[in-house]
Amino acid sequence: MNGPAAFGEQGWDWRARIAALNPAEAVRLAHRARTAPLFAHAYAFHLNFRFGAMVPADLLAHAAAHGLAGVQIHVEDGEAASLAAMGRPELEAFGAEARRLGLAVHVETSSTEAWDLARTVAIAHAVGAVAVRSYPRYEGPLSTVIARSIDALRGLSALDPEGRLRFTLEQHEDLTSAELIQILDAVGNPRLGLLFDFGNMVNAGEMPLEALRRQAPWLREAHVKDCLILPDRGGWAHRACQSGEGHLPMAALLVELLLLGEEAAQVTAFGLEEEEDYYAPALRFPGEGPDPHIPARTASFTDPGPGDLSARLQREREAALRQLQVVRALLDDIATAAEPFRTTP
Repeated sequence: MNGPAAFGEQGWDWRARIAALNPAEAVRLAHRARTAPLFAHAYAFHLNFRFGAMVPADLLAHAAAHGLAGVQIHVEDGEAASLAAMGRPELEAFGAEARRLGLAVHVETSSTEAWDLARTVAIAHAVGAVAVRSYPRYEGPLSTVIARSIDALRGLSALDPEGRLRFTLEQHEDLTSAELIQILDAVGNPRLGLLFDFGNMVNAGEMPLEALRRQAPWLREAHVKDCLILPDRGGWAHRACQSGEGHLPMAALLVELLLLGEEAAQVTAFGLEEEEDYYAPALRFPGEGPDPHIPARTASFTDPGPGDLSARLQREREAALRQLQVVRALLDDIATAAEPFRTTP
């Protein structure tokens, strides 16, 4: 059996979920779907940053042109032109442009190494960012990976003593929901939560709705994408695809994320992270021992594949725009479905 069907998540009836809401929940859901904070994510332009002429300021222009709430950008997106390569005056100018455009900035990095967290927090402060995302990328026994992650993340308070930043830890293909929660509990930083990626949990043997339910109390942000879920050596791999063409229950995930939080929305950013052709192999397997070995791996990258590079870059740009249309249509469908139920006794 292929993909989410094996886990009972294919065909999840999100409309029935909405119909079962009480009036207050339906009102809340409809409003949040109409006003969801959508962010431009730099990975949607990964190849254009690596092989094209795209620079961080272009992501700001894209977000402003399409009425988005902000940007989520990795410190190394743009390589020689990246935030990590900028001096203080350039970083401050980037932040000033974001503020001029009315955009929030969330900065991301791909490790929890102490030096990398320190660098990323300094960049975040310089650009006036409001949030920082990281994820563990250690090799070794699971117990060691967890211990090293806890030790590194305990340093966040000292890096941001004035509490200017929110921090999120992303499930990034190797750790389960329970292991992430274990890390957060041990760190004990109230400003540290989880970022929910729509597909990254499958490589750790979980399915999206299952992982969302487990992580719900700690979720603060999301990366929105679609993917194919593929059998891999007894576990599960994922290959990202254009939104709406994969196995993920995107509408159901959006509904559950939007419902989190009573007085205020718990999820404060939905990053549009179209990743067509990104591939991640299985990293956890059924029947593994209590302390499995977590392999070494690089930060995420997408192979541009053979053929005309300029055509591939154009396809990536078009896919990013198409995802924005798809997600906005899903949110509109959710709001429309919720509105008839908001006055139901």
